[in-house]
Amino acid sequence: MNKWEQELSQEYTLIEDQIRKYEEDGHIFLTNVLGNEAIAQYEKHITDWVMNLNKHDKPVAQRDTYGKAFIQIGNLWRRSEDLRGFVTARRFAKIAADLMGVDGVRIYHDQALFKEPGGGHTPWHQDQIYWPLDTSNTITMWMPLVPIPHEVGTMTFAAGTHKLGYVSRQEISDESHRTLGQFIEGKSIPQVNYGAMAAGDATFHAGWTIHSAPGNPTEYMRKVMTVIYVADGVRIAEPASKAQENDMKHWFPGLGPGDLVASELNPLVYRRA
Repeated sequence: MNKWEQELSQEYTLIEDQIRKYEEDGHIFLTNVLGNEAIAQYEKHITDWVMNLNKHDKPVAQRDTYGKAFIQIGNLWRRSEDLRGFVTARRFAKIAADLMGVDGVRIYHDQALFKEPGGGHTPWHQDQIYWPLDTSNTITMWMPLVPIPHEVGTMTFAAGTHKLGYVSRQEISDESHRTLGQFIEGKSIPQVNYGAMAAGDATFHAGWTIHSAPGNPTEYMRKVMTVIYVADGVRIAEPASKAQENDMKHWFPGLGPGDLVASELNPLVYRRA
């Protein structure tokens, strides 16, 4: 085991105030979740795979809103042992379990999200409208692979919206941005942006937390790796939309409504002793 793998196996300790803050707000910012040397190594591997698998064939300006938002590549942990070690790391998974207050977590899936120079904004949305799950115990780690300066921009969260559950079934689009933006303004919901982030810092947010991200006006690629976790023991819900049907087929192969989320694509990555 090399020193980067050792770091991924070590625990990142949260204090009770951080857990309570996450429970209240539905999001949290943590520094130095992964050290500089380790994140530099994994950035190279992830970038190579993202560039090789990128299917965009049009310039950013010619894509729709979703296509302008980012290059999106999922299930990278199945591509190489190095990426498997990163995505399934106990260090990250324990943070997810601690924040959700559960004894074990599984991978729902991973996603690299690279916002290109000139890339568009990511509209307001709720991740969990895509997920056919019978729980609200879901959480996403959002980790920059490179430093993200203020002018490139990080995510903005609508604080406390995870407690509302479903707000709108609209998928990520101009319409979701308008509808949810009006909802946030109308309810005077606080908006939180953590500003510049270092490589290896991370935010964690709940599946129902409404969030967005600005466009990238710079010549600098915003490279982010995300991992979505779900509590162990969760079952697949009856899909309520075509998007959820697609997610069920893609991320839960061979399974259906009522089955445990435990396919070969959903390994158990942390279990409390």
